[in-house]
Amino acid sequence: MVTPSPMGAPGRDASQLMLVREAALPAITLAFTTVLSRFDDVLFDRAATAGASQLLFLDGMRELRRRRQEISDGFSAHLQRSWTAFESGAPLSAEATLSGHRDDGLSLVGEHELESRLAVRQFAMLLLRDFKSVLGRLDLRLGWIGGGLELDADTNPISPEQLGVAIHEAFAGCELAPEVRLVLIKLCERDLHAPIGKIYEKIDDHLAKAGVLPNVSAPRRAAPQRAPSPPPQGMLEDLVEQRHPPGADGADGSQGAPAWAQRFTDRWAQQRGNLQGHPGEVDGGHGGAGGEQGMLLDALHELLRQTRHVREDATSAAQVAVGQQRPLSQREMMSVLSLLQATPSATLRAAIGEDGESLAQRLKSEVLSNATQLGVDPSQARLDPQDEDAIDLVGMLFDVMLDERELEGRSRELIGRLVVPFVKVAMLDRRMFVQKTHPARKLLNSLAEACEGNTGESQAERVLMGKVEEIIERLVAEFNENLAIFLTLEEEFRDFLAQHRRRIEIAERRAAETQRGQEKLEMARARASAELDRRIADATLPQAIAEFLRQPWQHHLTLALLREGEEGASVTEALTLADGLLDEVAEARRKIVGKPWLQAWQPALGRVFASVGVHGDGAARAVDALHDTLQSIAESRPELERALPELPQVVLPAPPASDTASVEVTASVEDDNFDNADADRFRRMEIGIWLDFIDKDGKAQAGKLSWISPISQRLLFVNRRGVRFCVASPEELAVMVRLGRLRPHVDDGAFDSAMQGVIDRLDPRGNTTVH
Repeated sequence: MVTPSPMGAPGRDASQLMLVREAALPAITLAFTTVLSRFDDVLFDRAATAGASQLLFLDGMRELRRRRQEISDGFSAHLQRSWTAFESGAPLSAEATLSGHRDDGLSLVGEHELESRLAVRQFAMLLLRDFKSVLGRLDLRLGWIGGGLELDADTNPISPEQLGVAIHEAFAGCELAPEVRLVLIKLCERDLHAPIGKIYEKIDDHLAKAGVLPNVSAPRRAAPQRAPSPPPQGMLEDLVEQRHPPGADGADGSQGAPAWAQRFTDRWAQQRGNLQGHPGEVDGGHGGAGGEQGMLLDALHELLRQTRHVREDATSAAQVAVGQQRPLSQREMMSVLSLLQATPSATLRAAIGEDGESLAQRLKSEVLSNATQLGVDPSQARLDPQDEDAIDLVGMLFDVMLDERELEGRSRELIGRLVVPFVKVAMLDRRMFVQKTHPARKLLNSLAEACEGNTGESQAERVLMGKVEEIIERLVAEFNENLAIFLTLEEEFRDFLAQHRRRIEIAERRAAETQRGQEKLEMARARASAELDRRIADATLPQAIAEFLRQPWQHHLTLALLREGEEGASVTEALTLADGLLDEVAEARRKIVGKPWLQAWQPALGRVFASVGVHGDGAARAVDALHDTLQSIAESRPELERALPELPQVVLPAPPASDTASVEVTASVEDDNFDNADADRFRRMEIGIWLDFIDKDGKAQAGKLSWISPISQRLLFVNRRGVRFCVASPEELAVMVRLGRLRPHVDDGAFDSAMQGVIDRLDPRGNTTVH
């Protein structure tokens, strides 16, 4: 609740309006013009690294220089229009303006136009989030001096939403390639952020000092803060406040320990004090490491040794009597692994495809049996303990990855082909397990990201899988003992994946636009249905009148609401028509004879019938049927009553097609089945956070918060393909928390996540079953 200021009741303050206009509009325009002057140099630099798109950026640079003044004028012109509308008492809707470039509010727009609109909405969303407090105060103070207007992000004349529209219109007339236009909007997002924030603060400070609502210190409609009750297992604290889990990459290759490493080494060192006393003593064989990395590797080897008897039976490779057996040399191991890398055996391929069999056990058996090709008698050979540890760790790492990530079919097969190359890496360079920036693990992370959830349904997915297959084929064919190939392939695939992510961003934005369109359509339908029910719910009407209101009129009203909003002129006309028609029914029932029925409503009736595709003679026959029905009632001559002629079946155009949400929220939302504190945290959750949605079988699927509806406050989550995944209210999400169907998504990459799973399976102090 806002405390009234000493100024008394709100009223239009012309002097303050003029002062704010002179302080705001030139400053905002100057900020835009200033950053715009630097954009052609940025485009020139982009052209140097744009490859095949170089000419597009050079053309964009020339177009920008040629039309710089026109662009600046277009930006300023929208701000002027927005402010003028605000001063007149009818603030301009940014959303309606941005969507109003279409003749038909429901017709589909081109993909490039849609991308531009979505990009400026993203620009606005960023500023709205970062300057939420000051914008809330400006909504109140500007509304006050404007005569008590209710302003919000959509109608505040200088809000980020209006700036976004101004940017869209500024570049609308330019001949720019779509990718160049999007780069320019992203540059605006980057370079205008700080100066616009300072302008907002300056205007707010000026109004406060001028005595305009001086007691306002927070945005209106702010939900009352309540002491948050702790969610299950600290879930929502992680969800909202810890977007970036610990263990981020270090500045160089020696830093950036994995996320699981600190917890593991702390626990292990606590149990085995000797590790704390000698943190730097590490066996240097097969790739050395020192310091904390060395302590971690020592702990891993010790843990493997202690748990091996649990994981293996008495006939395993590690448990046979050593007697006269000799360990395979590293040269022999590499030769056998190279054979398996080039032509994996059928049993190894089968183990990759099955959930139950241990890859490590299968791989150790395959190594010993294939040693015969080198002239080694398997009964006289065994694995070196260091090599066995490498196989164990890599085998369990891939076991966890294949079990817990969404890898099926071809994706599972391709990732499985990496097992043998990664065993070779583990033997050559043990730092792979403890160094986040190691090129082998970075490549695995990228390949797993590309494969996870990729069913090849879309062309983009199939192209991505084709690239994954190409990278893996090259790795399998070319990797001997030179680790440089991982760096080469990782850089190449990272560039390709960046292009794929660009397509995902477009799909994600389209999902948000689709959801926005669906909600607007739902609202329009609900409002039209309510208006109809309010007028005829309990009334007994002649057939023709009732059919008219339930079909063409309701359809026409829904279209009008979609195109013009709640207060549009066509909406008002449609409601007035319905009321007038019902008034004439009442007059007819009072036996008023000789009245020229429907004469005043002819133009409006024509527009209603036109909206359902009935024109000319067809519309005239329909109007005649209504006229004759009214006359039959007035003259008590039922034989004159006529039914409406058959009208075309009309269906409102749906927004662009999108996959349906794959997570359904079926639990009812009641006062006693969720924690309000959880719902409050979901309301404050930031765009871009990932959550894990748990299905009835206990499998997790990651969803990213992509958009929050300004209409219904529902949250839209998309999957890794940018496709709509779940749409739910904060209360429904809180119910899912209570049911154990929602948890924070921790993704340090496929490698780190799998290593955490390996530790959980190995740690003898845990309660998990060791596989």
